[in-house]
Amino acid sequence: MSAVSAQASTAVFRPSTLRSNFLSGSSGKLNRQITFKTAASSSRRSFRVEAKKGEWLPGLPSPAYLNGSLPGDNGFDPLGLAEDPENLRWYVQAELVNSRWAMLGVAGMLLPEVFTQIGIINAPKWYDAGKSEYFASSSTLFVIEFILFHYVEIRRWQDIKYPGSVNQDPIFKSYSLPPNEVGYPGGIFNPLNFAATEEAKEKELANGRLAMLAFLGFCVQYNVTGKGPFENLLQHLSDPWHNTIVQTFGGN
Repeated sequence: MSAVSAQASTAVFRPSTLRSNFLSGSSGKLNRQITFKTAASSSRRSFRVEAKKGEWLPGLPSPAYLNGSLPGDNGFDPLGLAEDPENLRWYVQAELVNSRWAMLGVAGMLLPEVFTQIGIINAPKWYDAGKSEYFASSSTLFVIEFILFHYVEIRRWQDIKYPGSVNQDPIFKSYSLPPNEVGYPGGIFNPLNFAATEEAKEKELANGRLAMLAFLGFCVQYNVTGKGPFENLLQHLSDPWHNTIVQTFGGN
């Protein structure tokens, strides 16, 4: 091996900058600057690779109707469900609402189990919560929830269909959605004015999508193991090499 090739083999490859604006709502580009130095010349060379926002898979072009202008848009629509603009408007709001419910649901499934396990409260596991006795029967609670949710969902649907037509709180008249905004809360539901920034919208959707996956994982986890997520975690930590998903499915 020559001296030059030996020196070249000791080249340092150093990713110097990796900046992602996926959750920032700013320029919408992923900039990666790579700097390397060879031992022979001690010179630095760099090049920049840019990927446009909307490419959920590098090299795969995004659909034309997903241009990166929507919060959380990464070009993922393999079935072309959002090609129709009216459908896209609805799917945007449907994902937003399901994301919020998923975040609340995952917190409601996990935190009571954690607090019960460490002795702060004594609450049933999420899969047994429906068996508990409440202030009313399950059928009465269902009717109450159906009426309340029906009212809220009708108002939400009207505001999506005709933006601005139902954007004021019916009880707290001083609170309303921002102009031309659909789905983002205002007033008492947004005391710190987080919904006014694109960064907050991006982060909410990112966490909401993660929560939807977590909710699905909790359901599958219970059906396979018959236990809650925190109990499964403690079981895994007690014997990490044997209490794993491989052994769980292998034993069934």
